[in-house]
Parts: sequence; structure tokens; C-alpha cells
Amino acid sequence: MNPYVSKSLWWVGAVSSVLIALVSYRYFIPSIPVPSNLAANLMAKPWLVVHAGLAATALITGPWQFIPRLRARWPRVHRVLGRVYVFSCLVGGAAGLLLASGTSAGPIARAGFGLLAIVWIGVNANAFRLALAGRYAEHRQWMIRSFALTFGAVLLRVYIPASQAMGIEFMTAYRAISWLAWVPNLLLAELYIRGLPRRRRPAVATS
Repeated sequence: MNPYVSKSLWWVGAVSSVLIALVSYRYFIPSIPVPSNLAANLMAKPWLVVHAGLAATALITGPWQFIPRLRARWPRVHRVLGRVYVFSCLVGGAAGLLLASGTSAGPIARAGFGLLAIVWIGVNANAFRLALAGRYAEHRQWMIRSFALTFGAVLLRVYIPASQAMGIEFMTAYRAISWLAWVPNLLLAELYIRGLPRRRRPAVATS
């Protein structure tokens, strides 16, 4: 990929991730109402705050894991951020799985969000295992997959208003988005990873 294109995509992803993360922290403010579809979730208390807070933290810390200069010049900072990111994904994923089980959007959304949570947990657990084993090139591939899943939180908030602008009934769109927010991301990540053997991979830890 052209380095200018790559840098531009990184900035778009990083800025959008931080913005969505800051918006997601609103769930810590009791006076701000929760959207009705989330308030109807049987597991909303206390898991909505746990999931939203940790997923937001993952969005903020995730993009910085892919900056080679940060990994090379400040490896300790990189490792600390990586551990915060992985912890946020693992615990946030567990909370997300509980929320998926309590959704009022029906079995399609329950399966979509539930499978996302399970895959998110598994991908991050494997990425951390590979880092501990010193298998950094493989670890980087799994971290790419991880952030592709994490970025689903951004696309969720893009697809919902877009679907409403197109006049699609909310619950119909929400059920589709429970899959569209992350499955295409993971497929694109796989296509990118399959091209990595033709590139020079940095042999440094990314968590």
C-alpha cells in the first residue's frame, strides 16, 4: 500500500476511534439517557457501562499499537498500551457477550453480537499468547484482526444513522448491522494479512 494512503487511513481510523470512544464514555454520566433499545437489554445493568467503557478504551489505545516508531523508540510505553488494550478487549468482550444474551433485538442480533464477542475474546487471547512467546510477526497479524473487530464499534455508529437516513426500519437495520459492523472488517483484515509475506515485517512486540 502507498505510504501516504496508509498514513491517511491510519489518521481517519485513529480520529474516528477517539471520537466514538469519547462519545461512548457518556454512559458513565447518570443524567444522560440510554437509548431505548439498549435500556431494554436484560443485562444492561451493570454490563452496558462495563462494555462501553472498556470498548472505548480499546478504541483509544488500539491505533497507537500500529506505529512502528512508537514500538521502536518507546517499547515500554508500547507494551503498557498493548496490555491495556488487550485487557479492555478481553473484559469488554465478556461484558459484550452478556449484553448479547440479553438483547431485545431477537436471535439474529443475539447471534451477531454474541459471535463478535466470542471472536474478539479469542483473537486477543491468541495475540497476547503469541507476544508472550516472542512470536511477534504472528502476533502483529492477530492484532490486525483484533483492531478490525474493535473498529466495529465505529462502523456500528456509522451504519445506524445511515440506515435511518435511507428509511430502513430501525430493528431490521440493527439486526443486519450486528453482522455488517464486523464481518467485512475481518475479511478485509485477512486480505491485508495475506499480503504481508511480500512485505518486510518488523520483528518487535506489539503488546
